[in-house]
Amino acid sequence: MADFILPHALPSALDGRDGIKMLSLDCFDTLLWRDTHAPGDLFGLLPDTTVQQRIWAEQRARNASALRRTRFEVSIEEIYAELLPNAGLAERTIAVEHELAAEALHCFAFAPTVALMREAKRRGLQVIIVSDTYLNADQLRGLIAVAAGDDVANLIDRFFCSSVYGQSKREGLYKQVLAETGVAPQAILHIGDNKRADVDGVAPFGVNTLHLKQFGEATEQRLRLEAAVSAMLHPQASGIATTHQPHRAALASAEPTITDPAEAFGFATLGPVLHGFDRWLGDEAAALETRRGGKVHYLFLMRDGHLPLIVHRAAGKHAVGHAIEISRFTAVAASFVNEQAVESYLQRELTTDLDTMMKQLLLSPTEIAMVNKALPAHGRIGAFLKAIRNPAQMRRIVKASKAFADRLAQHVRSTVDPATGDTLMLVDLGYNGTVQNEIEPVLKRLLGVNVAGRYLLLREQFRTGFDKKGLLDPANYDANTLEAMSRNVAVLEQTCTAAQGSVIDYKLDGTPIRRESSIKGRQSAIRDRIQAGCIRFVHAQQDAILRASAPCAVTMWRRTAASVLTRLMFLPMADELALVAEFEHDINLGVDDTVPLFDAAVAKRGLRQRGLFYMKGAERMYLPAELQGEGLSLKLALLASQRFGMALKYADFVDQTISLPVIIADGTNVTTGAVTATPTHDGYYLAPIPIDDCRFSVGLQFGQLFDWLQVEGVTFMPVKEFLSDTPKSGVEIAASPSLEGMEQTAPNLFKCDDEFGFMMVPPPPRADDQKMMLAVVFRPIARREAKPAPATHNALLATGASA
Repeated sequence: MADFILPHALPSALDGRDGIKMLSLDCFDTLLWRDTHAPGDLFGLLPDTTVQQRIWAEQRARNASALRRTRFEVSIEEIYAELLPNAGLAERTIAVEHELAAEALHCFAFAPTVALMREAKRRGLQVIIVSDTYLNADQLRGLIAVAAGDDVANLIDRFFCSSVYGQSKREGLYKQVLAETGVAPQAILHIGDNKRADVDGVAPFGVNTLHLKQFGEATEQRLRLEAAVSAMLHPQASGIATTHQPHRAALASAEPTITDPAEAFGFATLGPVLHGFDRWLGDEAAALETRRGGKVHYLFLMRDGHLPLIVHRAAGKHAVGHAIEISRFTAVAASFVNEQAVESYLQRELTTDLDTMMKQLLLSPTEIAMVNKALPAHGRIGAFLKAIRNPAQMRRIVKASKAFADRLAQHVRSTVDPATGDTLMLVDLGYNGTVQNEIEPVLKRLLGVNVAGRYLLLREQFRTGFDKKGLLDPANYDANTLEAMSRNVAVLEQTCTAAQGSVIDYKLDGTPIRRESSIKGRQSAIRDRIQAGCIRFVHAQQDAILRASAPCAVTMWRRTAASVLTRLMFLPMADELALVAEFEHDINLGVDDTVPLFDAAVAKRGLRQRGLFYMKGAERMYLPAELQGEGLSLKLALLASQRFGMALKYADFVDQTISLPVIIADGTNVTTGAVTATPTHDGYYLAPIPIDDCRFSVGLQFGQLFDWLQVEGVTFMPVKEFLSDTPKSGVEIAASPSLEGMEQTAPNLFKCDDEFGFMMVPPPPRADDQKMMLAVVFRPIARREAKPAPATHNALLATGASA
């Protein structure tokens, strides 16, 4: 029979064990679980005491006990005697009560363990708790009663606490258990989460033991990373736990039973985020009804609001939510109430993609073709603006927009039919609330309703003054943190969205007209399984815990959602990335454009060519995913720089250089010199060499320094692009070097015959007067050893004399 048990199997742990008369359980992390990553995280709740002070006090108390009584076990009163050495008994007693209250607030009974206890009682077994703890039996029973309820506490017949007996389980506590209960060891089944204590310390007495494996290795790592991210997002503050992980019990009880990787991802990662979001939405809707009166209608904006909607329906605790199809395209299309609104759009969104702008301005295909035909080869932007600002064209746009707004309003009526004074609560992932910005005045004017936007993540680009809130918003997080979260939202959008095209118009009865979805069927199938896992989490979370008291749920789930979401965005797991490796992201602007969610090859090349500083400013959909395989330190550095808005420059990343000798020739003159090559990533160096307006050839004298080296890239680019923090892609020109005294032995691998070997790089054809740069990326493999200096005449004579 196995010597371990998984959490979901606990209720059946007694099956096949007919000789068992007593069920023995560890307490913490077996019966009582916490909402935090580590037990010490609760010390953040202690008034006027830091987490470190409480930890140090326990260490001093245990050391003192070992010296005085040759035992390491202590009571909580002894710990507080060390923490408050100058306080009286009454003050210390109050401090102990504060810690017990903090434990009760964040502790709960693990439902599968309670089910096992109830089954043991049904079979007529005794149930005891054997715990390594600084609490005594009365304190431990009281904690269980407050945290989990009297009905759970009453299932326990007796407590054995290490602080009372002066021995831990590893030190022989179970000898006392056997002596006082009188039950034969072979008639006892003991279960606990600590293998060294609950198996290695108990089994030698002949007791049947099972190690409760709370989590698999991947889950343990994910929780560690979430706790690490939380420490970066939530600096320690008095009166609050240092981490929050209320989803631990659900992960333990259900995740091991999920065999589909896509469902497991939705369960473990999206589940806690969307569950926390939905709990917050319920509180927000109640507050809106109290403040404004009337009915609050949950309107989940499709497509990204799809998963929040089905999570809301699965929870079943709030009012019924409705899917509403208002895209950014349709919201803007309905907003052109006058010429000023059109002008504002032109000023805000003017790009070189004139066709997309004309579609947004509701020009027909025929009108778009006519405007394009009239545009000159040069000065297209100015001519385009003149054509749109034509009074007749302006009137057509405003008229078309008014009709569009009427159709959109009918779509809302056919979905919820709000009464005057009701509140439409627009629910979306976020992040600027652009749809609300455009559509709120329209809905208020045509429907006579109030509008409120409630978002998972909100960081407004400008202050609209509209009623907007986010679970993660400026009320709880600084601007740098919110901006860091917003940079990689594409992975969240593509896993939350509906498998349908974006709405581009409405029929007269309000029926949405959608463009055809450009997302692949395989991507939709994976997404459906991910979303099914998310829904499964909602049910598992409700079933995994039993608690009589609870901390501030909004704060706890907000911090959890932030930590889980940011961990996914910056420290994704390999199995998560495997699921979304072929995902594409559609732009959702009424056009069919899609881009890959991430491309690891792009990041590897960028890192080697420019280093982390370049990648820090790169505009990528999911940059941390592209850094997979480059090490945790790189992703942590990226997270830290973005979360804290670090004003670092490239020079701050340079701690060593190579002086590379070069030859510069312009067809008339030849000079020699050296350029400074700086480190980028993975042992590579970048040597930048100005070639003015393509007039210089450059000889790279690698042979003076290396026997072997790799050359990753030899390219030209404009100096202004090279010096930019966010250089554009596609501006590089591949060089065509020749070799003298060098041999290429494999792709990118070169051998230098001797110290005179060099690579000659002619300039590219001159196109204009702009200054150009030659960028050479290389990695030393074997450096050339310096030859010994020639022996002097006197040294030779001395050598001969000694011989």
